[in-house]
Formats: sequence, C-alpha cells, structure tokens
Amino acid sequence: MVWGVLKPPLLPVSFNQKLSTQQAQCKHSSYFSQRCQFPAWLRQKLVVPTEPVLILETGNMIYRLRRSEPITNNYLPLLLLLSPVPAGVCLASELSFLLEPNDVIAVRDRPLMLDCQVQGEEPIMVTWRKNGVPLPTSPRVRVLANGTLFIQSFQKRREGSDADMGEYDCAAQNRYGLLVSRKAKVLLASLPKFHTHPASMSVDEGGVARFQCQINGVPEANITWERDRVPLNTTDNRYTLLPMGILQVTGVRQVDAGVFRCVATNIANTRSSHEATLNITGGAPRIYKEPVILSGPQNLTITVHQTAILECIATGNPRPIVSWSRLDGRSIGVEGIQVLGTGNLMILDVSLQHSGVYVCAANRPGTRMRRTAVGRLVVQAPPEFLQWPQSVSKPAGGSAVFTCVAQGVPEPHLIWLKNGKVLMPGHNVKLTNNNSTLALTRISSEDEAIYQCIAENSAGTNQASARLAVAQAKDLPAAPEGLAASALSTNALQITWSEPPTDVTDSIIGYVLHIRKIGEPDSLELQEAISKGTFQHDVSNLEPATTYSLYLKAYSPLGASQQSHTVVATTLGDVPTPPTFFTKVVNSSAVQVLWELPAKAGKAEGFRLSYRRVPHAAFQGPIQLPCLVNAHTITKLEPGAVYEVKLVAYNGNGESDCSKRLVSLAEEGVSDPATGGKSLCQCRDGEASLGSIVIGIHIGTACIIFCVLFLMFGYRRSLFCSKGTQDSWSVPRDNTGHNGIPKDGGNHPRVEPVPQVVCPAQCQVVIEQHMAGLPGTGTGNG
Repeated sequence: MVWGVLKPPLLPVSFNQKLSTQQAQCKHSSYFSQRCQFPAWLRQKLVVPTEPVLILETGNMIYRLRRSEPITNNYLPLLLLLSPVPAGVCLASELSFLLEPNDVIAVRDRPLMLDCQVQGEEPIMVTWRKNGVPLPTSPRVRVLANGTLFIQSFQKRREGSDADMGEYDCAAQNRYGLLVSRKAKVLLASLPKFHTHPASMSVDEGGVARFQCQINGVPEANITWERDRVPLNTTDNRYTLLPMGILQVTGVRQVDAGVFRCVATNIANTRSSHEATLNITGGAPRIYKEPVILSGPQNLTITVHQTAILECIATGNPRPIVSWSRLDGRSIGVEGIQVLGTGNLMILDVSLQHSGVYVCAANRPGTRMRRTAVGRLVVQAPPEFLQWPQSVSKPAGGSAVFTCVAQGVPEPHLIWLKNGKVLMPGHNVKLTNNNSTLALTRISSEDEAIYQCIAENSAGTNQASARLAVAQAKDLPAAPEGLAASALSTNALQITWSEPPTDVTDSIIGYVLHIRKIGEPDSLELQEAISKGTFQHDVSNLEPATTYSLYLKAYSPLGASQQSHTVVATTLGDVPTPPTFFTKVVNSSAVQVLWELPAKAGKAEGFRLSYRRVPHAAFQGPIQLPCLVNAHTITKLEPGAVYEVKLVAYNGNGESDCSKRLVSLAEEGVSDPATGGKSLCQCRDGEASLGSIVIGIHIGTACIIFCVLFLMFGYRRSLFCSKGTQDSWSVPRDNTGHNGIPKDGGNHPRVEPVPQVVCPAQCQVVIEQHMAGLPGTGTGNG
C-alpha cells in the first residue's frame, strides 16, 4: 500500500513505525508528461503541499514504503512532511518546465504561438531567444503573461536575418538561477517545383508499369495521381500508391493507357507534375521472361514510431513471387507488418529492433531461379535519460557531483549549461566519462546555479536540470553527538544520540540514519528518516550475527549537517566462523599471514592476529585488523627461530575459535604445505602441551641429523668401491700375442677378457656378467 500526499495530521502511520526508507528519482524531460525538480519532486497536475519534504544531499526525497511493495513510476510516494519551512524556502522554488516549445511549421502571414510554461518561486521572468540571440519584442512579436511567444504575422523576408525561421528557445529565471528549454525548429511552409517528373513508357499487356515523381515540400506533401486529368481510381487493387510519390500498375490492360501526372499538396500550395504517357503494346506472343526487379528497396533512415515502406516491384513471365527476408537471418515478424500491392513491405510503428538490411527476392514459380535486391533500414531514437542529475545542497568549500546518463540512436552527445550558458572544463569544473559526470570542487557562492544536461543526436534533443545550493557552514545544523548502538535481537539494533540544545533543535526538520553492512560498498547503504523530536530509534529487519556501520545526519531546510561519528554494532547471534589461513616466510625475519575473508559481508567485524616465539609462553599482540584486510606481514622476528601464529575473527558477539600455525625461520618456505591451513585447534578447551611440541622438535632434529650422516657415510663407501673396481681389472694370460693373436699362428677362437672385481670383504658389489653367454667367449684354458 502506498499513500498519496498528506499533511502531517493525516499521516496514516506512526512516523517511527518500522518501515524501510527508499529514495525517489524523478524523471523530467521534454518527452515525458511527468515533470519535477528539486526540491519539489512533484508530478504535473499534483496538488502542491504547503509543507516541505526531507531532502537528502543527493537531491532525493525520503519517503516511506512498505518493504513488500515494489517501486514503480506509477506510485506516488508518501512524502514525509516534517515541519513548516521558513519564508523563502518552498516546494516550488525550483524552476521547471510544464510546457516547452516544439518543432513547428509556420504559414506565411499567419499567426504562430510557441509554448513556454514554467513553475517555480515568483517572480519568474521568461525571455525568448532565436538562434541563440535574445529576441526583441515588438507589436508583431510579444511574450504573453504565461510565457508563450506570439508572432502575429509570420514573415519571410528576402534577407535571411529578418526572416522568422530559425531555432527558438525560452529561458526562465528567478532568484535561484536560469533554466533554458529545448530548442524548437520553426520552418516556413513551402512547396517548391518538382525535381523528378514521371516519364512516359510502353509496357506489354499484362506487364508492370511504374511512375515516380519527387518534390521536397515543408511539410511533406501529400501526392495523388491523375489519369487524363481525372483522379485515379485507387479502389482497383492493380494500382498501388506509395507515399514517396510512386505509382505501381500491375497486370496492365489496354484501359490503363493514358496520360498520367502527380499532384502534390500541403498547407503552403498545390503543384502538378509534368505529364507522362502510358502506352500498352498488345497482341505479342506470351514468351518466357526471367524475373526482373524493376525497383528494389532504397536505404531509409527514420525515427522510432514512424512507418517504413520498402519498395519491391518485379516483372517476368510467369509473374514472379516476391518475398522478404533479413540479411542477418532474423525473422521479420508479423506484428505491424503489411504488404502493399504485389510486394512492397510496410512496417508500422518501427522500433530499434527493425534496423537492418532487408532482402527482396523475386522468385520464378516452381523453380529456384530468383533475383534479389537489398536495402538498409536505419531506425533512430531521440535521447532518453537513464540517470538524471540530482539537485544538492553543499557547504562552501565542498564538492558536488552531477551525473547524467542518456541513451539514443545514434549515441547522444552531452553538453552542460550553467544558468543557460555552456559550461567548459577548467578552474574547479571537471567533465569526465564522455561528459556524463560533472564534478565541481572547492565550491563557493559563485557556483550556486541551475545546471542543465543537454543530450542531442540527429533524432532529437532532451534536457534535464539540477540545482546546486551552496550553504554556509554556520547556517547548517551541527552534527549529532553521542551516537550509540546496541543489539536488541537477532534482527534489530537500537540507536540513541544526545538531544541537541533548544536553539539547534528549532532549525532541525529531521534526521536520516545511514546503515551499511561492514564490508559492503557505499552504494548498498540503507537510509531511514527519523522525526526531529526523536533521539532513539530501532532498526529492524536486519540479518542475524551481522555487523553494521551506522552514522546520523541532521537536516534543516538549508541542507544536511556533517555526519556524526560512525558506530559499529552487531545483531545477536553466533560468533564468526574460524578463519582459514596459511603463512609464508618472506625472509629470515619476516612472515606473511594470509587468510580467507567471510563469504558474506558483515559476518566479521575484524580479525586479531597474535604470535609467540617457541618455547616462550606469552603471545605478542593481538594486532587488530579490519574486516576487509586478508593479509598481514609480521616483521622484526628472530632469524632461525620457530614461531607460533594465532588468528581469530570477531564481532560484537565475541571471538571465533582460533587457528594456529607453526612457522620456522631456519630457511625460507611455506610452513604448512600439506595442510593448506585447514587444521584447527579449539584454543578455549586448553592450550596444546608445550612439552609435546618441544619433544617433537627434538625428535625431528635428530632424524634430520641421522639422515645426513647416513647419506654421507654411504657416499664415502661408494667412492671407495668405485676406486677399487678401477684398480682391479685383470687380463688372463693366454697364448696370444701382443694384439690378441696366437703366438703359434693357429686359428684359435678369440677370448674376451672378463672383468674381475676386487673389493674389501664388507663391500658387496654385484656385477652382471652380460658377456658370459655370448659366442666366441671362453675361459682361455684350452
């Protein structure tokens, strides 16, 4: 349920009822009927309340909405009407347009009126500009009381400077600044001569005839056709008239012969084209003719919601079948699609999805023979705002940021105006993100103005505005003091703060509480409005065992105070889960500790890191670390020592179970490669036995020494054995000569030497006799 605008006595809910706070963004542009400006945020035709609403620094209005309700533009929010406003500060103080001038075509010597209606704090002065130059008034050109421009008799002079055609805009100004409307193009209605006339032609009976005439009229002329100076009978479905001055005649007959001409008419004049003769040649034998496309689709650029007509007319014998498709393979669809005549494609109410290349195909019936022609349809869209600049009130010396995001086809170009003049970067003005963000730094009273974002492309223009109010620090309320928060339940916190002095309370119209989970970005911050007479507030619908960051601001009609000091509170529930961590030796005196952050924001307020040198019993620390930090380096440690590292997570409900690791600085490396930092100890149930740890270290050291001695002893024995092997090779004596040839010259088989190994008795060396079974070997004993 959402309530309308109500005065405080009729407010249907208690001001402190547990309702969430939402912020309303108000759309205002020349293409929307809804208009609103800071601080009014009112829709057109709404009753303006006489009491103010609570305005945030962002320019958003605070209103209450039940959590179960969606937010749509169709809802009118419940305004928080807090207290009367001093004179001079009212809802209508912000200038906004109710009606802006639109493009128009004027008729010579006839009157012309251009709308310009504004709302805002009086007095408001409305002036008009033509082509960027102030428009002088005269008895013929006047500005009416409601801001409308009235030209009694629209003129076209021979000298262009005196003509009434051009771009007009109106400017509205009050004591807060100046606002400029969109530019309206004013053209003179005209109908010049035809630049394309229909051409005479001869067509076989049963064939296709096509005439075309073109004229550039303002506005676009309505074209009709005549045959023999008589209006053409358009009820015959063989005749197809297209809006761009095209006449198609299919299945021509002898009765179609005659003299044709087109007639163009608009509010300025009526003109007739040259005449063209259609001759019908009959009696020719019906011979086969391949399909031919006489005229295919032309490239066309239009704006959304207009009608697109793509021409395609073909001839042949037999008569070809015309079909349409898209070059990208997408379906053309059926909604809003019509076929004119024998093959012209008409798309009603075009959208951006209709952009593309269209293919017209003329197919010979019963075969795959076809002829094709293509044409590109480009659909443009005027700029529309996705994000509007929001009016703000900032203290002198501070900064202000306005954001303006627009979409359109082609991509809109953004420019900024300050009180109607183009704003350029420099001094304290910075434009970024393709001019979508305007930042003002070190603001002063000279920066107080109305800032406009103008979005332009070839399809149109759009504008949005916001006001910067510069408040002196002495005029704003002091920041709330004594802010404290405590847990009420698993889903509620209670906030209290000190009551300000009476002279300060009189200027305050309300408070806004800012709530955010620890670890979440500022964009996810929640805000709740609080009555000026309340100094205690309960925040509900929170998550259990979650830590929140809270601060408070006081609001006066001139703006917001500085924020109070930030407090941190945790809803009731469990302590955090133990953090998973591991260590890494950085150098001989430093160890880096790394851990995983909780998966959900707010589940840990922070971490506490402690360490001690083994076998000392006392831990050093704890080192307090915030919730977003997941690494810390411990330095100035003693080289070669063994340290125990302990890490816990904590919130308002206490500390988690701890995780411990031993790390040795004897050499660089990771202390726990096998465990990956997952073994936990329940430190609250009793600390691990120090004696067990020391014994384990001694046993490990003894094992290392034993292994080193064993390896050294084995290595020495291996060298000794290798030396004995090399010194003990012997060749058996036989009857061979020096080169292994028998002394007697006999044909004895050659005997290969067999290696013999001589080792000390304790050295067991096994050598495989790979040559024993080979042919030609033997003992050499005859």
